[in-house]
Amino acid sequence: MSATPYKSVAIAGSGTIATGLAAVATVPSSEVKLLVRSEESAAKALAAVEKASRRIAGAAPERVSTTLDPSDLADADLLVEAIIEDHHTKVGLLRQVAEVAPRADLATTTSSLSVTGLGNDSGYPDRVYGLHVFNPVPTMKLVELIFPDRLDENVAERAHDWCHMIEKTAVEVPDTAGFAVNRLLFPYLFDAVRYQERTGLEAAAVDQCMTLGVAHPMGPLALLDLIGLDVAIAIGQALNGESGNPDHFAPETIVEFAAQGNLGRKTGRGFYDYS
Repeated sequence: MSATPYKSVAIAGSGTIATGLAAVATVPSSEVKLLVRSEESAAKALAAVEKASRRIAGAAPERVSTTLDPSDLADADLLVEAIIEDHHTKVGLLRQVAEVAPRADLATTTSSLSVTGLGNDSGYPDRVYGLHVFNPVPTMKLVELIFPDRLDENVAERAHDWCHMIEKTAVEVPDTAGFAVNRLLFPYLFDAVRYQERTGLEAAAVDQCMTLGVAHPMGPLALLDLIGLDVAIAIGQALNGESGNPDHFAPETIVEFAAQGNLGRKTGRGFYDYS
C-alpha cells in the first residue's frame, strides 16, 4: 500500500458518522482526533469507535483520541466536519478549524447542503470539499465526492487517494441538493410514508413489501429510522429549496415524530420502537 496523503486526521463531531469515519480512518492514518463538546460525549465517542472498529479489518482504535480544544487540531492534514445538518453552524465550524489547522484539507460530510456555499461562506473555497459517507460507515462502500469549481486540484487528488486507502469506492457527483444518492432515494422514502398515511398499513407491512417483493435489504421506513428523521427533514428542505416541488418536503408523519423527539434509532423510537 502506498503512503496515505493524510497521516493525521481530525474529525469535528461525535455522532455515528463521525465515530464510524474515525474508526475507518485508523487503517491508513497514524493519528485520528475527534473534536467533541464535552467529556461525556468524549467517552461515548471512544466507546463507539471501539465498537465500530470490530467491523473493520486492520482498524486500530487506540490511535483515536478526543479533545475539547480546537487548537489541538493544528497538525491535522485532513479536517472533516461531521456535525448537525445546518449551513450556518457548519460554516462557523469550518471557519474556526481552518484557522487553527492552516495546512489541512477541509471536508464536510453534509448529505444535502451546497458544498460550494459552505466553502465560499467559510472563506476557504480552495480547501473545502464534500466527503459524503454513508451509515454505517464501516460497511458502506460508497463515498460521494463533491468538488466545487474553486477547489485546489491537489486537494481533489488527495481526497481520491484517501478514499482508496480506506477501501471506499469514490464517485464524483455534482454539487446539487442531495447529490446523487439522496436526490434519487428520498422521493421514494417520502412516498412510502405518504402511502402509509393514506392506507393505514403498519410500518412493518410497508417494509416487508419492499424487502420481500423487491429484495431491498431494508424497508423504506426502517431506513428512515436508521438515517434519522431530523436528517430526513433537512434533506427534504434542501431538495425543495432547489426544485420547488412540495413533495420533496418530509411528510407530516416525519415532522410530527421529530417534534416529539422521536428521531429513529438514535433516540430509540421512530417508525419503530427500539427501546
